[in-house]
Amino acid sequence: MPELPLTAISLIALTPIAIVMLFLVILRWPAKKAMPLAYIVTVVIALVVWRTPGLQVAAASIHGLVTACNLLFIVFGAILLLNTLKACGDIHAIRQGFVDISPDRRVQAVIIAWLFGAFIEGAAGFGAPAAIAAPLLVAIGFPAMAAVVVALIIQSTPVSFGAVGTPILVGVNTGLSGQPEVIALVEKLGLSYEAYLHLVGATVATIHGIIGSFVPLVMVALMTKFFGKNRSFREGLAIWKYALFAGLAFTIPSMTLARLLGPEFPTLLGALIGLCIVVPATRAGLFQPKKTWSFPDESEWETEWSGELQIDTHDHAAAKVSGAHLFKAWSPYLIVAVLLVLTRTVKPIKAFITSDAMTLGWTDIFGTGISTKSQPLYLPGFIFLVTIAFCYAIFRMNGEQIKRSWKESGHTLLGAATALVFAVPMVQVFINSKSDSLAQMPIVLADGVSVLFGSLWPLIAPTIGAMGAFIAGSNTISNMLFSFFQFSMAQKIGATEHIVVALQAVGGAAGNMICVHNVVFASATVGLLGREGSVIRKTLLPMAWYALFAGGIGLVFLTGFGTNIGTFVVIAISCLLLWLIFQGVKAERAERVSDLSSK
Repeated sequence: MPELPLTAISLIALTPIAIVMLFLVILRWPAKKAMPLAYIVTVVIALVVWRTPGLQVAAASIHGLVTACNLLFIVFGAILLLNTLKACGDIHAIRQGFVDISPDRRVQAVIIAWLFGAFIEGAAGFGAPAAIAAPLLVAIGFPAMAAVVVALIIQSTPVSFGAVGTPILVGVNTGLSGQPEVIALVEKLGLSYEAYLHLVGATVATIHGIIGSFVPLVMVALMTKFFGKNRSFREGLAIWKYALFAGLAFTIPSMTLARLLGPEFPTLLGALIGLCIVVPATRAGLFQPKKTWSFPDESEWETEWSGELQIDTHDHAAAKVSGAHLFKAWSPYLIVAVLLVLTRTVKPIKAFITSDAMTLGWTDIFGTGISTKSQPLYLPGFIFLVTIAFCYAIFRMNGEQIKRSWKESGHTLLGAATALVFAVPMVQVFINSKSDSLAQMPIVLADGVSVLFGSLWPLIAPTIGAMGAFIAGSNTISNMLFSFFQFSMAQKIGATEHIVVALQAVGGAAGNMICVHNVVFASATVGLLGREGSVIRKTLLPMAWYALFAGGIGLVFLTGFGTNIGTFVVIAISCLLLWLIFQGVKAERAERVSDLSSK
């Protein structure tokens, strides 16, 4: 085959992504049908165009299957935990506990998805926030699709420092460490490599802090627009003071911790601080409009909103729950949180459960250099199973309750399996497609994009990171793939390298909102399989906003305010945000007038 120009080969590299977007998002195929097709197309391109050795494709597919099994283990544990609480009846105490804090669905979304979800992200990563937050939201009365959408939207700001800093400490670090150009720059700056990595992390936190402060506001506005009776942005914007308060309660501690302590704790401790600030303020009624917002009656929900996970929310919501009962009902999630933190932060425990003796793996599969492994005791799925064992004792569950919870969970797991066992191998073939004549497809695709943007590369750098996460299902892997590429592009255009690398990490975090893994993962936990495309269409807009805003901020950091496109983007998005807040003020005033007139 004759050598193809960069533009042509880049378009071919784009094909697997285009297939996913066409069939999954535009034509609304279920993932269990779209992903096998995407896998086949990716394999054909790798073998025929890239001339990737067949054994390499097979090894990448095997690595993908092992990764898919890890994800399914987490999905099963999350579903089983919720079905266990459902079987014993205490899920209703959790629901009533949130009603006692605030019956407003917008407030509940902020506390559970934004703050509690961020805390779980900081401890675990692996998609655990969506696996916990989405079914918990369904349990308190959210439509399944609304629960998945809000759980995915928050998979942005907290992600770069999720799993105790893994996307930076493993992702960016793996991409940059040992590269001669990076070593030369670090020596020129008079820094240690660790200090340079800390600088990257602090810059990531700053960019996330600026954008992330508005994420709760965007989240509730989209929720009321997509799932409200009146399909109104303004009903979400009416809670603007509370949403901004909750956003800042997380982002300010997160930015501070990133600068003082490094990448391990900005999300974990920042979210915990945020919860300690926001929950008492909510109980006190601060920053909240007087008018309570809720979803329409369940009989009015659109068909695609509901999943297979069904919980009766009508007969158990009247009685006030005692503190002791509420603590008992919440104890499984507290156990999960404690075990996640212990297994991620206590070095002897982490060393044991990730040791070679506790690891299943296959090194250098078929002599290709590709390896795969599973650490079952380290995965959140094992934490869920341990917690469930505690639940049997705490709630004194009988055999029939236990049997019912396992049967329902197994049924849901089978629905997710088909999509994931093709989606993840497709990703691994895409990533491991390097041959003697061509770099792997993501790098070729990024090379093609770089030709189009030149000196404006920082504007698109976060989108490249998001593309990596969309493909790979992971901010960490996106950073592994593209951190040095971004570093090299920065040197090529004369930009400050750590800022462009930080834009990669920020974009990689934002890409988690739309990545197929996360969407299938979250949808499976609430029985929403087959509607993944509808979810992505709803999360694509906030992802694009996040990536574009980050790119504009990056250009301003590099060139300053002036007559440049970065300034234009930042001003335009800032004006949009101010307009949204102004609409919120108007909506809040209208609610106040309506409340007074009704009296």
